[in-house]
Amino acid sequence: MNRKLVITKLDNKILTTVLENEEVVELHCSKQEVQENAAVLGNVYIGKVKNIIRNINAAFIEIATGVECYYAIEENEAPIFTQKIGKKPLCIGDELLVQVSKEAVKTKVPTVTSKLSFTGKYAVLTSGDTRIGASAKLPKEERERLIQIAKSYASDKFGFIMRTNAKEIGETVLKTELEHLIQEYEKLVHASKTRTCFSCLKKAPKQYLTELKNIYQEGLTDIIVEDSELYEEMKEFLEDHQPEDLDKLRLYSDKLLPLHKLYSIEKHVENALKERVWMKSGAYLVIQPTEALTVIDVNTGKCIDKKRDDRAYLKINIEAAKEAAKQIRLRNLSGIILIDFINLSSKELMDELMEYFDKELRRDPIATTLVDITKLQLVEVTRKKIRKPFHEAFYE
Repeated sequence: MNRKLVITKLDNKILTTVLENEEVVELHCSKQEVQENAAVLGNVYIGKVKNIIRNINAAFIEIATGVECYYAIEENEAPIFTQKIGKKPLCIGDELLVQVSKEAVKTKVPTVTSKLSFTGKYAVLTSGDTRIGASAKLPKEERERLIQIAKSYASDKFGFIMRTNAKEIGETVLKTELEHLIQEYEKLVHASKTRTCFSCLKKAPKQYLTELKNIYQEGLTDIIVEDSELYEEMKEFLEDHQPEDLDKLRLYSDKLLPLHKLYSIEKHVENALKERVWMKSGAYLVIQPTEALTVIDVNTGKCIDKKRDDRAYLKINIEAAKEAAKQIRLRNLSGIILIDFINLSSKELMDELMEYFDKELRRDPIATTLVDITKLQLVEVTRKKIRKPFHEAFYE
């Protein structure tokens, strides 16, 4: 598969478009400038415990003056304290290392964790969790090989997760990255001993730079940038973090045909923000994200007679399953997703639909699980949250 990254500017936004065999499959949006005091995803701070809510076993930790974040006590068993006030596991006034794991969403404050993550191209170091694992997207033999390599760096302070991008990577290259991640972790912990409360010890790279590391690498041939300032920024990032990808980076300089026009980026953005998605058959999807979950409704539109025909409905559902899987990835929908397909009276036909839908969902590089079908024939899907959904990132 041929994979490309196309990075363009639209107003004050940076758009990263992922193409597979020249088809747009992912859209990501970020701002070029980020507020200094914002709780930026991935940043590591020395925070102070402001309040403890015992009945929900949670605390609120201040990471900057007036910026409080939610902290789940039971999920953070091995915090790294820089100043300890009392003998209890967590006390008001304690200072500790925390990393922003979820940005603020509407009425919800940001979430922080003591399980610090240091992300490389092929692996993630996780402090406070000594397990060594690998992406479920990797073949079994490859997972076992990578885990065996990582076990030589086993520690009682941290563990590793081998990423999908580590597939078939050489042992020397992987070990070099693991050693770099360990060095980064140890340097940060050591520095925290002499830093004051609210210090930001690690700033996450800008989102559009992080995409260079997070994008599924298999088959990646080109990283095309339209803006010269962005090009220099990405070149510097690749030189420091991914020198092996420097030869893929190129600056697009055709002034007669801008890059965003060449790939119809604006049109793809417009479609990805619409509630309704039309399909070739004349049926359509209605996609409605809410704070709790996302609902996708399948409608026959004008493509079928009123007469009941399960085979015809199955055909529409098959088309809808393919389009729904595509839209979930394109729009970066995550969490709980409910799909209301057209009801089928036959269990055999429903099983055929679910088998097809599961196959389409597995094409997504991000872990996506077909959970179950409710008694009302609502199909439940969950997708791991890596970034904000496209509509949220675009409109913030």
